[in-house]
Amino acid sequence: MGTTPDLAVSAEGLVKSYGATRALDHLDLAVPAGTVMGLLGPNGAGKTTAVEILATLRRADAGRAVVAGHDAAREPERVRERIGLTGQYAAVDEILTGRENLVMFARLSGLGAATARRRADDLLERFDLTAAAGRPAGRYSGGMRRRLDLAASLTLDPAVLFLDEPTTGLDPRSRNGVWRAVRDLVGAGTTVLLTTQYLEEADRLADRMAVIDSGRVIAEGTAEQLKSTVGGDRVDVVVEEAADLEPAAAVLARVCGTAPRTDPEERRVSAPVAAADRIAALTGVVRGLDAAGLRATDIGVRRPTLDDVFLGLTGRTGADREGAARPAAPAPAPAGQGAAA
Repeated sequence: MGTTPDLAVSAEGLVKSYGATRALDHLDLAVPAGTVMGLLGPNGAGKTTAVEILATLRRADAGRAVVAGHDAAREPERVRERIGLTGQYAAVDEILTGRENLVMFARLSGLGAATARRRADDLLERFDLTAAAGRPAGRYSGGMRRRLDLAASLTLDPAVLFLDEPTTGLDPRSRNGVWRAVRDLVGAGTTVLLTTQYLEEADRLADRMAVIDSGRVIAEGTAEQLKSTVGGDRVDVVVEEAADLEPAAAVLARVCGTAPRTDPEERRVSAPVAAADRIAALTGVVRGLDAAGLRATDIGVRRPTLDDVFLGLTGRTGADREGAARPAAPAPAPAGQGAAA
């Protein structure tokens, strides 16, 4: 596999097995420099294993990966000099203050004392943590700890930042704060590889997305391209009573001219509709429900979501739970420096 100058990350044929379980099955990936690539897929699909190999925390059994111009297996030290890594949980010392955490990461990354202090202050300001710099990290909110963790991963201004489910467990306000920080990083030229199960997160942040299932990429493109794989607009009706599902489906089938999809758990009926016909279809469905004496708690015309993409491509939604267990990765070294390969 040759290197391409405008690719910050490229992988070809990555294979990784844990006993009888194949976590990666000839996975290919290409991430243009200065963009956000989202890796999407159910738990156990291979997303984290891919990140661990690209970040030199694990070795692939086969295949090749090039990160920031360096071979991840043959030049792991050079790769670690160019990357940052933020895992699913904030890896900060809760006893140390925010400033002390960043100074520590900077010193462990090889910066001198004075340079480390200046770098810490720059990062505190960049992530809106200056006012809390003197407080122990254990007293930070979840969103503040995550921002501090992101700041630590940028100690050496990495060319590539790996974010493995960076907003897991955060409330919506904290999640928005992390999203703003990520957008600022990309605006400054950093390439981001993001794994996430929050479909809204991928929709908001990623320039392109790769859907992974059973260790390989099964679809790739922009959010709109992926959504187009499951069709266009749809009329969506949520009925008040479960018994109304079947007659509501009959109304949608008659008005939209196609067989609707029903979700008994959510009491939802959906049918695809052409964009040019959506207003007429919506009006017809409302009239049909009213004529049949059916009560709806929600009705509208909606664009496909990434959850629809998950369901269409994998037969599962993004919220499905993990299957086979995967061994824990080696503990990462300080930000900007991976663990020994």
